[in-house]
Amino acid sequence: MHNFRVPFDNNQAERDIRMMKLKQTISGGFRSAVGAQFFDSIRGYLSTLKKQGHPLLDALEQLFLGHPISLNLQAE
Repeated sequence: MHNFRVPFDNNQAERDIRMMKLKQTISGGFRSAVGAQFFDSIRGYLSTLKKQGHPLLDALEQLFLGHPISLNLQAE
């Protein structure tokens, strides 16, 4: 109640899983559990980058060059 940087609702959490549900609806799921895990890892990385204000294209370029951006995973 005192930290106004914390969102009022949980809509961001719902938006984070929406792509997974859409993928499941359109294609009926993933071909393998490994594919689903890769998808989850990539989406989680991009979501965290976005939440922390990193430019996604620059971050992906650095990732593919072998210099991934270190994410701040500390709870606020």
